Amino acid sequence: MRILIVEDSVLLREGLVRLLEDAGHEVAAALTDARDVVEEVDRTEPDLCILDVRLPPTFTDEGIRAALDLRRRDPKLAVLVFSQYVEERYASDLIAQPGGAVGYLLKDRVTDVADFLESLDRIAEGATVLDPEVVAQLLTRRARDEKMQRLTERERQVLSLIAEGRNNAAISRLLFISAGAVEKHITSIFQKLDLDQDEQGNRRVLAVLAHIEANGATGPVGPAPERGRTGTER
Repeated sequence: MRILIVEDSVLLREGLVRLLEDAGHEVAAALTDARDVVEEVDRTEPDLCILDVRLPPTFTDEGIRAALDLRRRDPKLAVLVFSQYVEERYASDLIAQPGGAVGYLLKDRVTDVADFLESLDRIAEGATVLDPEVVAQLLTRRARDEKMQRLTERERQVLSLIAEGRNNAAISRLLFISAGAVEKHITSIFQKLDLDQDEQGNRRVLAVLAHIEANGATGPVGPAPERGRTGTER
């Protein structure tokens, strides 16, 4: 896989280059800011772009704005954005775009090398990959939503696992319930969130987006605790 990196921290940037090359990937370019990212994407034609949310010169939202711009130009381009903390508005803006093949991970996700590399593969294959801490923050803040109140505790557990990328078999194992029970819970979730049976697109991702709509939270929420695996499978 050809990967373009945009990260201002020299340690993280060089670490990513080494990690990705050791895993058999090709680093098409490694930039320190987003000023030339469009030109570099056109020149190198990467399969996936990794960008920090906050980049020079203001260290606010240069990275996420560049990621959104790249996705608007080419919805098929796989994009992963990194953040130090959970910034819900940015996650919402990114995954609300059509096309899948996007990810939002906290930076310390890289410390779990196998998990990080698996997340890259999932994004490249078209998945929407969310850090479990992002999912936890979104679900907590949306718990008061009218639609969320329709869900049972078990359905919330199933939806949380969907948002973390677990397929039905994994949900069955983690919750110690049958595959048939998982299917029934998912069907009920879709119904309670008003996702019609003939809804176009990925209803698993649409179910996650239902928690994010009307979320007005902005800015960093705080450091992330220890987390598990991640990714929303299509």
